[in-house]
Amino acid sequence: MSQHTVVVYSTPTCPWCDRAKAYLKQLGVPYEEKDVSRDIEAATEMTRLSGQMGVPVLNIDGKIVVGFDKEKIDRLLGQ
Repeated sequence: MSQHTVVVYSTPTCPWCDRAKAYLKQLGVPYEEKDVSRDIEAATEMTRLSGQMGVPVLNIDGKIVVGFDKEKIDRLLGQ
């Protein structure tokens, strides 16, 4: 399986963020987590990339997934 670059923009209180991260772990996909509640640069970056203020936002190889969209995550990861 090829290595993907995955960034998860999330907050500590977001249940959908937890589900997205748990799903990536289940698939064995490493990811970088950016806590947008504490990191203003990450929050700005997330908004610029997605046009969204809500979390989670996933950046998979430069493609943006808003929310825990399992089908789109699977498609982008080649699952």
